[in-house]
Amino acid sequence: MRELLELLCCLALALLLRLYVVSFMRVRGSSMRSTLHNGDFGLVWRLPYLLGKPRRGDVVICHYPGRRMRRIKWLPQAFVKRVIGLPGETVEIIEGVVHIDGAPLQEPYLDPDCCRYARSSPARILDKDEYFVLGDNRDHSNDSRYVGPIRRRAVRGRVVCILWPLRHGRRVR
Repeated sequence: MRELLELLCCLALALLLRLYVVSFMRVRGSSMRSTLHNGDFGLVWRLPYLLGKPRRGDVVICHYPGRRMRRIKWLPQAFVKRVIGLPGETVEIIEGVVHIDGAPLQEPYLDPDCCRYARSSPARILDKDEYFVLGDNRDHSNDSRYVGPIRRRAVRGRVVCILWPLRHGRRVR
């Protein structure tokens, strides 16, 4: 009986850690190239967003409204994106350059080869609970330009490092 109780406690602790502290993710696709690559396996830190709010520049795991996994219809599909716009800000893209409240945003993490098409998007004022997320590969990313901003509850955690493959292993910024 004692062993069963210990096993149940360990399982409960593991579940709590997985739900509220840390999880893992695998990158599928090229929307975050050159920061993340297809097949990268990384660590997601969930705790900071239970206690605080996402910051500009954070690479996050998020869900888009109404998007579900293909094979498991009840499970929301996860996306890896970068937080660009924060609640209450005005986000506008002018010829490929993101402007926050009228000022151009410095984005040193972008690879010019992934942002060749200078598209524009109209100004959008974010609600008090909305975030604007974009992929680093602006030419091939399904993000807030198309699906709109996401709510705070849709941000599930911050990608902190790549664990595998070892040649890509590093802290994510």
